[in-house]
Amino acid sequence: MPVSDLDRQDLETLKAVAHEAGELALDYFERSDVRFWDKSKGHPVTEADLAVNNLIRERLMAARPDYGWLSEETALSNETRTANRVWIVDPIDGTRAFMRQEPYWCIGLGLLEAGRPRAAAVYAPVLKERFTAIKDGGAFLNGDPIHVTDCGQEEGCRLITNEGMLTHPGWQEPWPEVELARPKPNATLLRMCWVAAGKFDAALTLWRKSDWDLAAGVLLVEEAGGVAPPHLGEPYVFNRGEPAQRSR
Repeated sequence: MPVSDLDRQDLETLKAVAHEAGELALDYFERSDVRFWDKSKGHPVTEADLAVNNLIRERLMAARPDYGWLSEETALSNETRTANRVWIVDPIDGTRAFMRQEPYWCIGLGLLEAGRPRAAAVYAPVLKERFTAIKDGGAFLNGDPIHVTDCGQEEGCRLITNEGMLTHPGWQEPWPEVELARPKPNATLLRMCWVAAGKFDAALTLWRKSDWDLAAGVLLVEEAGGVAPPHLGEPYVFNRGEPAQRSR
């Protein structure tokens, strides 16, 4: 199907906002006095997350005030999520890496239509990597087309995952030898982007993930020629009653 003008326009908006938000986050990253706290047990947040979230919301909702809004750092509201087209935002994916002064974090922005991703912009400022994708229009890194690898087997594949997951007793058969990413990016979106770009063959997680952890990455992988489903193989549907994808 041809790419719609509306999707192209919205992707340009996402790209511009992702860049501006990334530069704001980078300003906080380069400081030594950024405040942080736990918003819930095991889920840290920094003042940078909130400042970046506010900037993104101001820009995106000004551009499309009739769209919905779904973000990690904004209280959920049915009033902002019932539109057919919805912005989906992770202001800083990889907050722990951000706090540790590691480069493996990114700004994750996407657009949903009827629960499916239509456009995505992921920007990793420290790494200078800008990933974009549009439904039926391909995936790109810094403007150049990207594609997943043609690796079709587990043995020898370059894999991004937690090492402990591969040795978990729940596997009926042991994993073959694989090449693990070291260091492993903290940001789920960045892991998916690296798979889309062919830097790694696959990424694996069995933990529950929120919609904003996945939506932009799913589109990037699919438009790069890969697959990014839950382990049962069904397509993702985002922005449902609970904005999370459970491991089953």
